[in-house]
Amino acid sequence: MATLFAPDMIQRQNEQIRMIRHKKKTAQNRQKSYYDRRRKPLEFQVGDHVFLKVSPVIGVGIVLKSRKLSPKFIRPFEVLSRIGPATYRIALPSNLSNLYPMFHVSQLRQYVPDSFHVIDLDPIQVREDLLYDVYPVRIADHRVKQGHLISEGNMELE
Repeated sequence: MATLFAPDMIQRQNEQIRMIRHKKKTAQNRQKSYYDRRRKPLEFQVGDHVFLKVSPVIGVGIVLKSRKLSPKFIRPFEVLSRIGPATYRIALPSNLSNLYPMFHVSQLRQYVPDSFHVIDLDPIQVREDLLYDVYPVRIADHRVKQGHLISEGNMELE
């Protein structure tokens, strides 16, 4: 009696498997369309400078006590050549010579040159008490606290 139901059951399972695969493919295509709406394809030209992502897997970066204090990307490197549609060869310094010089585009970020990235090596004027004056280069950010009136503060008015 079990043999009479076996072909019917196998046919229903095959139909369910086809339906599940179709729904899975539909869901993947929907998620891909959501991703592609916000994603810009990254492409670099030969001679561009890029930041390299610091990752413990590839062994790049300085080992610090706290990972949240460590940088996510390190110094700008020059792009030497494009190997494939998403792979680039970058110029690595001698201290990173143990790394393979080809990286996927997901491990790179575009470097935008900024004049404040260049550190001037001006001589420092040291006073007799071995201290020196520090002057701000620029104001990076400011914020105004809102919702606190003077009368609402913690100070007492006379």
